[in-house]
Amino acid sequence: MQVSVQDVVSTVKNSFNFSVDKFPLSGPDGMRTPWYALFRSDNFEPVGNGSVTSRYVPHQTDDVIALVEAAHEAFDGEIDLNCHFRDGHYVTVAPTKGERRAIFGTADNIFPRVIIRAGYDGKAFSATMGYYRDACRNLAMLRSVNEASVSIRHTSGLRDKMDDLLSTFQTLKQSWATLADVVVELQNREVRMVDFLDQVYGQPDANSKRGVTVHKNRTEAIFKRLARERFQTGRGQFDDSFTVSAWEAFNAVQGYVQHDATRKKNFAGDFDRIILAAKDQKVIAAEKIVMDLIAV
Repeated sequence: MQVSVQDVVSTVKNSFNFSVDKFPLSGPDGMRTPWYALFRSDNFEPVGNGSVTSRYVPHQTDDVIALVEAAHEAFDGEIDLNCHFRDGHYVTVAPTKGERRAIFGTADNIFPRVIIRAGYDGKAFSATMGYYRDACRNLAMLRSVNEASVSIRHTSGLRDKMDDLLSTFQTLKQSWATLADVVVELQNREVRMVDFLDQVYGQPDANSKRGVTVHKNRTEAIFKRLARERFQTGRGQFDDSFTVSAWEAFNAVQGYVQHDATRKKNFAGDFDRIILAAKDQKVIAAEKIVMDLIAV
C-alpha cells in the first residue's frame, strides 16, 4: 500500500507528541552545578542514563520526522511504521512485502525491517537494515554485516540535510540483498546444537544448584523453541546429533532472549524486548559464532 508522506508525518507526530527538554541540576540547598538533565515534557520522566553539559542540544520529534521522511522516499513510499520511545526515539520501517526472501521452502521467510535509532546518549543516530522472520516473530539485526548499518550525525536541524539523508537510506535499501544472501549462507551451514549452546553459554558451576537449574531451564526453553520452529517450517524432527542449520541455531538463541528470557517489570512491551535483545551479549556471541562459519 502506498503511504503518503502526510500519513508518515502524522504517525511520528502522534507517537512522539512531546518534547525532550534540558533543565539544570541543583546540589544541596539549591547549589548551582554545571550539569543538566533531560526530561520528557508530557510526564516529566528523566531521559537518558546520566547528565549532560550546558552545550548539549537535545534533538526533537521534527528531527525524527526528517529521518522517517527520507526512509519513506528511499523505499518508494511503501512502508509501515512502528514507533517506540525508550531513552530515545526508535522507529521500525517495514517496506513492501514484495521484498520477502524465502530461506527454506515456503514457510521460513524474512522481510526487511529498517530500525532507526535516535538516542540521547551522545552517540550518532543510526539506521540498520534488519529482518523480521515470520516463523518465530523475531525482529533482529546482524551486526557483522557492515553494509547493513549506517551512522547519521547527531545534530539538530536534520531537515536541512535531506539530500544526504535520502542518499543514506537509498544505500541502506540496497543492503537488503546482501543481508538476505548472508542469511541463505547461514541456512547452508550446519552446527550441532549442543556444542553451539556450550559455546554461547558455557557450562554451569556444578557446585551452584541455582546455576545448574538456570542452565537446564534455559537449554530446555531454547530446544523447545527450536523444535517448534522446525515443525512450523517443515524441517521435521532432530536427528540423533541435534544438527541444525546455523540460521536456526542463531534464531533459537535470539528468539529465546527476545521472547522468553525473564526480564524486569519496567518494560513497555515487545519493542523493549527487541531493543534489549539487540544489545544482549549472548545474542552478540551467537552471531559471532555463526558468522565465523561463513567468513572468507
